[in-house]
Amino acid sequence: MNETESRELRPSYQKYIFRKWMTLLVLLVLLVASVIASISSGSSGLTVGEIVRALFGNGTRQSTAIVWQIRMPRITTGIIVGAALAMAGCIMQNVLRNPLASSSTLGVSQGASFGAAFAIIVLDAGSQVNASTSAASAVSITNPYVVTICAFIGGFITTLVILGLSRIVKVAPATMILSGVALSSLFSGATAIVQYFADDVKVASVVYWTFGDLGRASWREIALIAAVTFLAFLFFLFNRWNFNAMESGPDTAKSLGVPVDRLMLISMLFCSLMAAAATAFVGVISFIGLIAPHMVRRFVGNDHRFLIPASMLMGSVILVLADLVSRTIVAPSVLPIGALTSFLGAPVFLSMLFRRRNAR
Repeated sequence: MNETESRELRPSYQKYIFRKWMTLLVLLVLLVASVIASISSGSSGLTVGEIVRALFGNGTRQSTAIVWQIRMPRITTGIIVGAALAMAGCIMQNVLRNPLASSSTLGVSQGASFGAAFAIIVLDAGSQVNASTSAASAVSITNPYVVTICAFIGGFITTLVILGLSRIVKVAPATMILSGVALSSLFSGATAIVQYFADDVKVASVVYWTFGDLGRASWREIALIAAVTFLAFLFFLFNRWNFNAMESGPDTAKSLGVPVDRLMLISMLFCSLMAAAATAFVGVISFIGLIAPHMVRRFVGNDHRFLIPASMLMGSVILVLADLVSRTIVAPSVLPIGALTSFLGAPVFLSMLFRRRNAR
């Protein structure tokens, strides 16, 4: 390409990049609006002025406690967990070359769920049920690190199976999803068996835990999920050009100098760790990793310089809004957020399957 052609293409490329940045800006504005709506909603009857004063430390003891001990941890958890699950789905879809891949559709979340249930019941990892509180806040895990490690092991076992099917057996993308369904069923059955031999308190603890609830994580646990998500984000962002090369297939990526096998393994490790940390502390939240990347891919394409942060922002927006709906639709009761995300994600998943079938 000569200098004249390069000069002619530069404005169109700048316009292309500008649209991507504008998409990120719009998503950021949507996230801020979602946070404002979420923090302003609740059964306590706080006014906007009281909330603002509490945020800056000038509110009453009651308003400060409501804002900083109840609402802000929920919102922060929604932002971080939504970003983690969406980013994991985005990367899985790339390295496995499967648009239907996510931690929930491939059974990674269910494997992590079994690991966490095993830690709670068999290893007695400090689960407590407080009968004086509502179901949404009845469970507390006083030893979250054991639960997280076991959840990671369960999710990583699933990851190894998926990697083996992808790299060794070389199954088709549709078959990989069916394998994820089989793995999900396997881990669900294993969780049921573990529960069968547990006492009533531990069974109730696992049942409440699997509902999915953003209000369960404390600031310490939020910091742990944030640290894992941030490390994964740095790795994925550093390899953004490698992921772009992977869009053309592993053989093409290898010819361009991309360490495909190592990139796949480390990427799936990070995805498993993020899904495990999120599942260990907030329960099973399905389909965020599937729908968020596809929603933003229509606007930013497959350029991972923008697709990764856009997926994270969209995942945060979806989860914060889902939590808002779960808290307000039947207030003062709180619906399981995992059920709401399943109601949202299942129709999208089915529509994607039908679209792929019609495309053939």
